[in-house]
Amino acid sequence: MRFILRRLGFYLIAFWASITLNFLLPRFMPGDPVSRMFARTQGKMQPEQIDALRKLLGVDDRPLWEQYIDYLHNIVTGNMGISISRFPAPVTEVIAAQIGWTLLLGGTALVIAAVVGNLLGILAAWRRGGAIDSALPPVLIFIGSFPYFWLAMGALYLFGVILGWSPLRHAFTDGLEPAFTWEFIGDVGAHLVLPALTIVLVSIGGWMLGMRNTMIATNSEDYITMAEAKGLRPGRIMFRYAARNAMLPSVTSFGMSLGFVVGGAMLTEVVFAYPGVGYQLLNAVQGLDYPLMQGLFLTITGAVLLANFLVDILYVRLDPRVRSN
Repeated sequence: MRFILRRLGFYLIAFWASITLNFLLPRFMPGDPVSRMFARTQGKMQPEQIDALRKLLGVDDRPLWEQYIDYLHNIVTGNMGISISRFPAPVTEVIAAQIGWTLLLGGTALVIAAVVGNLLGILAAWRRGGAIDSALPPVLIFIGSFPYFWLAMGALYLFGVILGWSPLRHAFTDGLEPAFTWEFIGDVGAHLVLPALTIVLVSIGGWMLGMRNTMIATNSEDYITMAEAKGLRPGRIMFRYAARNAMLPSVTSFGMSLGFVVGGAMLTEVVFAYPGVGYQLLNAVQGLDYPLMQGLFLTITGAVLLANFLVDILYVRLDPRVRSN
């Protein structure tokens, strides 16, 4: 409990620091958001509109500490402001409408890549020099060297434009009413396959090599030799003894990747016009929607910190050495 409380305090301080930076950055930039919007509208905004917009964004003439207190109060109460590009929708509603698609895409790709990559790494390390160990790592590292967006554009052009096997854009077919029906679920799955596959292909090599290297070091431990001397089945030794102890670094990597799921699939979402957080962030930047940008940045930061805190709690369960510290 002492370890968990210490880590909780650390993450709360980190979250407060991210909130403070999220508050200060727009105010320390040259000019201010309202001036940029005024220039973009080519002077068509009236003075009373400018004053109302400054008050809406919290960048009026009040002292900085007073703006900061109001900003903290709004964050605590869940009020992130009004989206300018999606006016008059609140920022929280815009994010809530998009984050589910990002979790579906990024979460599906992460789980598949982590499970398959770790299994391949376990098998490759257990049978060093075999077919899996010799052939797959170079191929997967070669594929993983390509940027997300490059592989996504190539896959979209080949399977979507030329072969016509995959939908070209969005999370479901235009005109289809979202509902919990088999037709809608199947359509969402068809739109999900290609974007998720590109993320899996790029990331699976890292999972495999990480597990393989850890398993090779674990296989040389004395308790593995003892288990073999007892005559235990190779499969039991591989999974119950070697893989279980080699899994700890992968748990850490999975937790960090879980946090970055919220914003990590941005380029893939942009290529496939997938209506997730990353695609919405691009629209917010292009539309100078500062409240939405701040809300998205804070959501991504909170997701990363929360995922790492959950991993720390899981570590207490998996590694007894942590409980003794």
